[in-house]
Amino acid sequence: MIDIAIVGGGPAGLAAAEVLTGAGRAVTVYERMPSVGRKLLIAGRGGLNLTHSEPLPDFLARYAPVDPRLPAAVEAYPPEALRAWCEGLGQTTFVGSSGRVFPESFKASPLLRAWLARLDAAGVAIRTRHRLAALGAGAEGALTFETPEGPHIVRPRATLLALGGASWPRLGSDGAWVPLLAERGVAVAPLKPANVGFHVAWSAHFAQRFAGEPLKRLAARIGGASARGEAVATRDGIEGGVIYALSRPIREAVERHGFAELILDLRPDLDAAALAARLTRSRPGESLSTRLRKAAALSPAAIGLLREAHANALPTEATALAAAIKGAPLRLLAPTSIERAISTAGGVAFSEVDARFMLRARPGTFAAGEMLDWEAPTGGYLLQAAFASGRAAAKGMLAWLEAAEAG
Repeated sequence: MIDIAIVGGGPAGLAAAEVLTGAGRAVTVYERMPSVGRKLLIAGRGGLNLTHSEPLPDFLARYAPVDPRLPAAVEAYPPEALRAWCEGLGQTTFVGSSGRVFPESFKASPLLRAWLARLDAAGVAIRTRHRLAALGAGAEGALTFETPEGPHIVRPRATLLALGGASWPRLGSDGAWVPLLAERGVAVAPLKPANVGFHVAWSAHFAQRFAGEPLKRLAARIGGASARGEAVATRDGIEGGVIYALSRPIREAVERHGFAELILDLRPDLDAAALAARLTRSRPGESLSTRLRKAAALSPAAIGLLREAHANALPTEATALAAAIKGAPLRLLAPTSIERAISTAGGVAFSEVDARFMLRARPGTFAAGEMLDWEAPTGGYLLQAAFASGRAAAKGMLAWLEAAEAG
């Protein structure tokens, strides 16, 4: 019998391995891909946004649905601790103008190499190309893996599942674990795309002319939620930071009504009166497009979006035109596929785990990371919770093992 098995070689699983080996436990990490940390490496292509520098109460408010266990894990391992850990691996960090935290190298590969070297020195064994195929019944049920050499069965004293969600399946997290847990009586909320784009029924002209064009300096609101940032028009929809930040209320509105109406402000840096004043200064005979480009400083893509939002029925009077620019309604349809999402919502319901992150239906088996039922916007919140929940589950596992050994 091996001591501890960790299934999943992403940030949550590796963070747990570090805690467990630090406590003197023998740990084996099982990963279905040929190497660990693949999703972390992909995140590093955009600069590796590790965490965020905003005050902790605001930081914790980014997570949904609200359950005290995830915020408690982040409070126990806050952004400052993650930055210190990163710098302990020789990767100094800095805070960007948006408040996001990055390694100075802007890359994930140096960090991952240093981390894996530390884990190797600590004695962590990593077994790649091991795909979890079955969870045996009972607290001491075996784990069955599919490997290139055939089935491999292990019977660990304790197990941590850190299998991710279902976004970017080619990197390892494909959600195939859902039926394995469901057949063992563990309730799993359906996996849904989060931090994702949405389909829009663009006109053929807009789709052909502006697909791939950036839409900068946007503000958006839906219900009581709002965000500022950028977006990109695609041939069949819209994606980007401002959309991702509101993906949960957008998705929920689509689920309720079949669509969501997002209100876009194409000049959030100007109030309506100041924008109207600019629009009154247009030259006689100027076309509406020229007026929007020069007086309102809208890009061609933003002008196209404005026309789409108002069905090409734009007013010419300055005050009404300013209102149209600052309140452009855009109807969003279904989210794009979960495979294209940055992360996923849904997963193991928190009602299924105790304060130690142990599955109530399977004592000795713990869960952490994105496979739990939580979601957060991009901006460092996803990685922070993965690291924090992995460490929290590892500490819960140590407490459970110590109690079992003492009893």
